[in-house]
Amino acid sequence: MFRWAIIFAVVALIAALLGFGGVAGLSASLAKVFLLVAVVILVLGFFFGRGRRMP
Repeated sequence: MFRWAIIFAVVALIAALLGFGGVAGLSASLAKVFLLVAVVILVLGFFFGRGRRMP
């Protein structure tokens, strides 16, 4: 998920530099959504993940 967030952020930056405001805004929004989902999954995995249990 972090990979997709970075990809969309780079696409947004390139589109903004080239003057494509609509594409840049959409890509930035998608990057934010992917980053939020990735952070939520990371936190849930940290709290509820299966670690090694001591016998």
